[in-house]
Amino acid sequence: MNYLASETRYQNMPYRRVGRSGLKLPAISLGLWHNFGGNRAYEVSRDMVLSAFDAGITHFDLANNYGPPPGAAESTFGRILAKDLKSYRDEIIVSSKAGWEMWPGPYGEWGSRKYLMASLDQSLQRMGLDYVDIFYSHRPDPETPLEETMSALDAMVRQGKALYVGISSYSAEQTKEASRILKALGTPCLIHQPSYSMFDRWVEGGLCDVLAEEGIGSIAFCPLAQGLLTSRYLNGIPADSRAAASDNPFLTADKVELRIAQVKALNHIAQSRGQTLAQMALAWALLKVTSVIIGASQVAQIQENILAVQNLAFDVAELHAIELILKE
Repeated sequence: MNYLASETRYQNMPYRRVGRSGLKLPAISLGLWHNFGGNRAYEVSRDMVLSAFDAGITHFDLANNYGPPPGAAESTFGRILAKDLKSYRDEIIVSSKAGWEMWPGPYGEWGSRKYLMASLDQSLQRMGLDYVDIFYSHRPDPETPLEETMSALDAMVRQGKALYVGISSYSAEQTKEASRILKALGTPCLIHQPSYSMFDRWVEGGLCDVLAEEGIGSIAFCPLAQGLLTSRYLNGIPADSRAAASDNPFLTADKVELRIAQVKALNHIAQSRGQTLAQMALAWALLKVTSVIIGASQVAQIQENILAVQNLAFDVAELHAIELILKE
């Protein structure tokens, strides 16, 4: 059966201008990190992507190493694009990145021109695209000159393989310098993708100021702190949860135990707002960033998180109460 997008897909999602550019992103974007590869049935991945698009999520965030295995998420998304979304390509923002290890040897990671250009070509092939809308340097490279990394991003735009470029996880100082170099080359930095949540606020230590000064947009990954800012851990650590997995480096049981009291207190505020904890956490992050990237393993999670846009305002008392909890 041929897919037809919902006719009401643009009725409820806010779209926000990215810095001082002409581009707008949905307040909520979908990240295809570790639930769109070989560990997930293709039909489940397809249902999540199409449900997101039907709800107004026009931005799909990928990277060369997303899977598992690395590359698999882009291949999965490419199948969905070819089968279901080909006629909607001009309504969709596709982003990808390179910087983390992708293949063996000295040219398979970091920020050299050799690696970045080859990686983009591979990503385009996996997704069956002529261009991506946004391409990121996924992390700063301490050994490659920043001029080389930024000139590679500039070349991608000039070759027509990317419409815009961005950076991810760069410090405030690195961001300012990257922006200076890109402006001089004639390809402004569109967007920065940092981690940001109630429990991870490093961007407030200077990066937000730089982004405002430079006219760069921002999009947060991990706005729900690996699931900690959801109802998942309100009653402890479920045996089948991410935190319970012994091989999970991102969200350990120890980290959860330290935060459970705060999570419960934040949930009380969310309930008073008529929101779930996840919805409130997303709304809170959107006070600082252009868009937030959600992850999902099922359609119901996407549907719940999208409802965050129905209440994005906070009064002074709510913000004060949240700050008191976060300082505990």
